[in-house]
Amino acid sequence: MSTETLPDPGLDKKEFERLSKIRNIGIMAHIDAGKTTVTERVLYVCGRTHKIGEVHDGAATMDYLEDERARGITITSAATQVQWRDHRINLIDTPGHVDFTIEVERSLRVLDGAVTVFDGVAGVEAQSETVWRQADRYGVPRICFVNKLDRTGADFDKAYESILHRLRCNAVRMQLPLGKEKEFYGVVDLVTMKAWKFVAEEKDLRMDEIPIPADMAELAKSRRNEMIEKLVEVDDALVERFLDGGAFTAEEIRTVCRKATLLGHAVPVFCGSALHDKGVHPLLDAVVDYLPSPLDKGNTIGSNPADTTQEVVRKPDPDEPFAALAFKTITDPNGDLTFIRVYSGTVKRGDQVLNPRTRKRERVGRLMFMHAQTRTPVEEIQAGDIGAAVGLKMTYTGDTICDENKPIVLESMSFPEPVISMSIETKSSNDRDKLGDLLGKLTREDPSFRVYSDPETEETVISGMGELHLEIITTRINRDHKLPITVGAPRVAYRQTLAREVDIESRHIKQSGGSGQFAVVNVKFRPWDISAETDTNFINATKGGVIPPNFIPAIQKGIAEAASTGGRLGWPFVGVEAELYFGKTHEVDSSELAFNLSAQKAFRDAIEGNFRILEPVMKLVVTVPEEYLGDVIGDLNTRRVAIEEITMAGAIREIRGKVPIAEMFAYAGTIRGSTQGRGSFSMEPSGYQEVPAYVQEKLVKERTK
Repeated sequence: MSTETLPDPGLDKKEFERLSKIRNIGIMAHIDAGKTTVTERVLYVCGRTHKIGEVHDGAATMDYLEDERARGITITSAATQVQWRDHRINLIDTPGHVDFTIEVERSLRVLDGAVTVFDGVAGVEAQSETVWRQADRYGVPRICFVNKLDRTGADFDKAYESILHRLRCNAVRMQLPLGKEKEFYGVVDLVTMKAWKFVAEEKDLRMDEIPIPADMAELAKSRRNEMIEKLVEVDDALVERFLDGGAFTAEEIRTVCRKATLLGHAVPVFCGSALHDKGVHPLLDAVVDYLPSPLDKGNTIGSNPADTTQEVVRKPDPDEPFAALAFKTITDPNGDLTFIRVYSGTVKRGDQVLNPRTRKRERVGRLMFMHAQTRTPVEEIQAGDIGAAVGLKMTYTGDTICDENKPIVLESMSFPEPVISMSIETKSSNDRDKLGDLLGKLTREDPSFRVYSDPETEETVISGMGELHLEIITTRINRDHKLPITVGAPRVAYRQTLAREVDIESRHIKQSGGSGQFAVVNVKFRPWDISAETDTNFINATKGGVIPPNFIPAIQKGIAEAASTGGRLGWPFVGVEAELYFGKTHEVDSSELAFNLSAQKAFRDAIEGNFRILEPVMKLVVTVPEEYLGDVIGDLNTRRVAIEEITMAGAIREIRGKVPIAEMFAYAGTIRGSTQGRGSFSMEPSGYQEVPAYVQEKLVKERTK
């Protein structure tokens, strides 16, 4: 979905006021940066909760699943609403673990803005980069919050520099911290040039204005000048005034900062320590002042489901035809819960809506706003809002629902390919159907979770984004659904590609009297881009109608089908280009089926002895105390890690590189044991690469036993 600026929405005053005071935002970060703690403090400061839920106590409001509380991590995105300065903030707390990146993806697809949280000690980490790229993909304006500045080793300037250089963005410091590490006690607001001291009270934290410390005065003046210089680049008149040495009021700076943020030109950076409430109030002010409202995001542009080349525009207006995107589904015994973002119009309880993908109408049962797992029933949800619906039985993540008389299809979202698999079976044969139904529901909830049946072993195989992802799912099956299962060892989701170009003539001819089958195709198969969105690139280079046009789609489909089955090794082929340049037909016996089968045979002939196995590779970041560095590197070298850099932060070393996921099973236990529990690591997908020859030889032997 793209958006365009909406200079004159044509709304009445009351509706304009409502929409201008909505902020749909997400909190995103690397795991353990303090993202959920920030959210919990926001809930408390805004009066949404009256007791602060601590992640380390397993009592966080937004981490309501049993696994989240037991592990102290966010697994599923959770939505809530808060009020701040007469604005309604629809807030989604997203996971930081790479295995649950789909939760970030589908949240960012429907959000207008985001707060990215960084650890004040570590700065930008592996998953920080992943979520940043996801926000870039959907054009989401964001602000940054450097957290945990009261920890030993915290350094605001170092974290800021990592944002500048690793994320390659125009980060703009809006504050300066007062004090360092345990002595962090306040901030200097560069917009107003006022200093604020954090004062702890019995229940809350107070901010007292104090003079800017004398030893900070020159630095604050310099940083303010730098801030203004970066922000005014979006306004030529202000650039001129800046160059002429003109002064800027606080209100002018806020206005130009908002403009620069919405345009994606600048990313304001704030600081604090959410665990001790430091910096949360200014952060909320920044959300209201700088992040977009639905009006700022402008018109929503989709397509006509009857003619996808025809553009359809919707205004963020409750009186427009209804259009919404389903971005998450939760299965529930009382009716599946579908989270929706309404872009235009109004949906009311009991309405009939159209799903353009299925071309069927569905009835909206109940509507509600969410606060983690708590549901507040409402009669309607209007343009600009995020809510949930019960009763949409055939609407999945990424589907549009709309007015059946004014249909529209909104841009959906992409889902990552699984990188790890394992077999699964019930302990009792009587539970097989129950397991099948349950796996169907789980795949509907989580588009990054896949299920298939292995044709060779007849095993049910589940696939996901990592060991933790599949561990959580199998735990839910056993514990929550009380369905005893056994699981096999983890398997890597290998792929294959061609080793070299080949020219194949494939003949599928069966003529024995009566109706027969006849198809001859000549195809050049060659290696192509393994990172492309489509696994095969088909080129029709035939001339003179040697193959009638109505048979060409069957040939393309046959090649794609053969590529997906993977030949005798069973791993799908990617990065294959197929150029159809000649063929033969029979006026009676040629058919779509004959050409489909001939194309499949052509592909099987092309890959015979002509393949390379590809393995998923992860970006790896390992953080260890200096005294364990040698042992950890020695172990990593045995795992085929390509180390790219080793950086230092005090007595801590950070090792960055790339590693095949096949080498990292059970690494969490290994690094805990080798560093006495003081080391940690994180990974994120980084595409595929060819396996070494000795690994390929071993894999082929294992698969062809």
